Amino acid sequence: MMQMFKSRIPAIRLLLGVILAGLLTPATSAVKIQHWTTAQGVPVYYAHAPGIPMVDVQVVFDAGSARDGDQYGLAAMTTAVLDKGAGPWNADQISQRLESGGAILGVSASDDMAALSFRSLTDPEILDSVIQTASTILAEPTFSDQDFNRVKKRVLANLKHELEQPGSIAQKQFNAAIYGSHPYAHPSNGTMDSVKALHRDDLVAFHKRYFVSANALVVIVGDVSRKQSESIANRLLEKLDKGTKPGPIPLVSDNVKGHMIQHQFASEQTHAVVGMPVLSRHDPDYFTLYVGNHILGGSGLVSRISQEVREKRGLAYSAYSYFSPGKRKGPFIMGFQTRNEQAQEALKVLNATLDTYRKNGPTEKELESSKKNITGGFVLRIDSNSEIANYIAMIAYYGLKLDYLDTFNKKIDGVTVDMIKQAFQKRLDPNKFATVLVGQQEAQKQN
Repeated sequence: MMQMFKSRIPAIRLLLGVILAGLLTPATSAVKIQHWTTAQGVPVYYAHAPGIPMVDVQVVFDAGSARDGDQYGLAAMTTAVLDKGAGPWNADQISQRLESGGAILGVSASDDMAALSFRSLTDPEILDSVIQTASTILAEPTFSDQDFNRVKKRVLANLKHELEQPGSIAQKQFNAAIYGSHPYAHPSNGTMDSVKALHRDDLVAFHKRYFVSANALVVIVGDVSRKQSESIANRLLEKLDKGTKPGPIPLVSDNVKGHMIQHQFASEQTHAVVGMPVLSRHDPDYFTLYVGNHILGGSGLVSRISQEVREKRGLAYSAYSYFSPGKRKGPFIMGFQTRNEQAQEALKVLNATLDTYRKNGPTEKELESSKKNITGGFVLRIDSNSEIANYIAMIAYYGLKLDYLDTFNKKIDGVTVDMIKQAFQKRLDPNKFATVLVGQQEAQKQN
C-alpha cells in the first residue's frame, strides 16, 4: 500500500500545481456552454477550458431539502452518508482511490438540489478511476448502519449546538414564520426530533426515489473534448436507475401578514432578522433587485444600511441585507446584531432606512459605484473551472439562458435608478415582513 501511495505522489503534486495555475490564470471573457441530452434523456452542459489538464464535473439532482416531506433533514442525511461507502468500498477505500490520483470529490445538498462533484486530472488512468468511483457512489451507496449512525450522531451534535446560537435560532424561526407549511420552512439539516426519528431505510428509499437518471443533469468544465465529455456523462450515469422526475414543489403563498416574534434568549446581544419571500431565479426583476440590494445592504460597510445603523449611530457591528433566490420565492432578508438594550432603536433605523430607499431609490453616484464594483468583481467569480461549473450548474438547474455568464455585466449595466425604485416599491411590502428578535429584551407592544 505504501508503495502504491508513493507512486501516486507525482500525480498529487501535479494536481496541486494545476490548481494553483488555475487560480493564477485569468478567466476568458466568454464562456461557451454546449448542451445536449444523453440517450437516457439526461441534460449535459459542457464548457471547454483548455490549457490546464484538469476537469471539474457535477451531477445535480432535484433532491434538496424541499423534498424531505415531513422527514426534515432526510435529504441532507442521505447526501452526507452517500460517499461513506459504495459498491465494494468503505469510506477509507474510497478516499484512497481518490487520493492516489490526487482527485477531490464531494457531496452537498441545499434547499433545492443535491449534487456530487469532483475535480480530477485528465490523465486517462486517473480520470477513469475517478469516474468509476463517482458512478458507484451515485448508484450503489451502501448506507451501512455504522456510517448512518456515525453521521446521525454528528448531525444531532450540530443541531444541539445550534440551539445555543441565537443567530441560528433567529434564522430558523424566520424561515418558519415566512413560509408556514411550505417545504422551504423547515431547516435543511432537520430538527432534533426529526433527525432522531430517521432510520437507515429512510435514506435508502430517498436515494432510490430521487437519485435517478430522470432526475439528473451533468455539468463538465475542463480540458476535455466534447467526445470525451459525452463518454464521461454516459459512464457516470450508466448504473443509475431510470426512475421518474418528481413533480414541482408548491408555489410560495403571497397571502402573508407581517408579525413580530421576540424570543427570549440568555445572551448579551440580540440577533434580528427581518423580511419576506420575494425572489425566484426566474424573476424578471432579478438583476434590478440584485443591484439595488448591493447598494442597500449588500456591499459591506459602504452600504446604506451599514452606514445608517453602524457608522452613523454605532448601533451594531454588522448590519446587512440580501436576497436568496431559489426555484420558488426565496427571502429578502435584513439583519443585524446589537446589544440587547439597543435592539429596538436599531430596528427602527433599519426599517426607516428601507422606507427611505423604497421611496427615493439610490443616487446616481451610488448606482454607478455599485455597477463598477459588481461588474469589476464578476471576472473574479468565474476565474476557475470549479467556479464556472458552479455557475453552469445553477444555470442548468434553474433553466436559465445559456448566455447568462456572457450577458451578466450587460444586464447589470442596464439597471437604472427608476428601475430600482419601482422594483423595491412593487416587490417589498413592509406590512408583510416577519421580524424575529432573539436575545434578552423587554417585550414590545404591537401597534
